[in-house]
Amino acid sequence: MRNRSSHGGRHELGQNFLTHRPTIRGIVDLVAATRGPILEIGAGDGALTVPLASLGREIIAIDIDEHRVRALRRRLPHVSVQRADALRHPLDRPVVVGNVPYHLTTPILRRLLERPGWRHAILLTQWEVARKRAGVGGGTMMTAAAAPWFEFSLHGRVPARHFVPMPSVDGGVLRIARREAPLVDPRERDAYEGFVHRMFTGRGSGLPALVQAGAGIARARARGALADAGVGLDRLPRDLSAEQWARLWQRVGGR
Repeated sequence: MRNRSSHGGRHELGQNFLTHRPTIRGIVDLVAATRGPILEIGAGDGALTVPLASLGREIIAIDIDEHRVRALRRRLPHVSVQRADALRHPLDRPVVVGNVPYHLTTPILRRLLERPGWRHAILLTQWEVARKRAGVGGGTMMTAAAAPWFEFSLHGRVPARHFVPMPSVDGGVLRIARREAPLVDPRERDAYEGFVHRMFTGRGSGLPALVQAGAGIARARARGALADAGVGLDRLPRDLSAEQWARLWQRVGGR
């Protein structure tokens, strides 16, 4: 096929193009509330790139499909459109925005949360991913591990019919903001993330047992740490807020 990317067709690239103008406008409005140069990942046909360009800010738009990159360069000669892989790009602009390929959502999110060069991210992902990362209905291990450094918020559900071709699931708009004042000392990040991992994957009956095993402390101290952190003994790891995770860590392993 003449227009087939060297990386494969639409299914290999996970391309589902957003066509819903109110959603596009909402994403652009979220970006407009930020400051600084913009990096758009998965630019595709430019559904977001075109209105983002109207903000009058420096934009780098990346896509892995060389044909769409060439077409978007012709359409927007004043925008830096680059052929690049979001799993390899430095993601170093203050604002990151994009319609994320569904099959790459988790690795892109993990990589983004590890990179230091951005302050705000507005991403269109699968609905369940956006909902879980924002802590709606309970937090996930990834969200809890990142919560001392980032704030997650949900900004709407996008029905599958608003994409072409139509995917099998709805989308959701997820906003991530880097905290100006981290809740946990950045030097403790690896140790804290290990604690969160043990809390979510450990075996035990009840939260005190999970804290006891996860922090390697006595059961009485685990109960006291939970009380000091304002966490009920009947809670689960998914129920803790970012502030509760930070307070709990400070009492069992932090500085």
